Amino acid sequence: MDNAAFDRLVAQAYARIPGRFRRRLKNVAILVEPEPSPAQLRRGGVPRQGTLLGLYEGRPLTLRSVFEPFAMPDRITIFQGPHERLARSPEHLSQLVEDTIWHEVGHYFGMSEAEVRAAERERRARRAPHGS
Repeated sequence: MDNAAFDRLVAQAYARIPGRFRRRLKNVAILVEPEPSPAQLRRGGVPRQGTLLGLYEGRPLTLRSVFEPFAMPDRITIFQGPHERLARSPEHLSQLVEDTIWHEVGHYFGMSEAEVRAAERERRARRAPHGS
């Protein structure tokens, strides 16, 4: 997939986040990179031979103060290569990107990795057709 098409997938996934959450995302840059760098893999706590789909870098909303001075934007980086390698179909790629955006936004809102994963399981259960 070319870069522009992947960027559109990321934008579409971001647009599917409910407005009540999007409105609270302040000073956050959403970036797309081809692959995570070694430094990003380290920051993400990824084991050797592992990969990273996305990375939130910043100060979670729950740790901020209204008295803090202006800060550089937080960053959510989505990595195109790992998504494409994991995807089994175009529909699966779109779902992976959406799940990654939600995951990183959860970190922005101060959720730990365990809390984000629990929320992901809940989202998947709601999304699954009844009887599955």
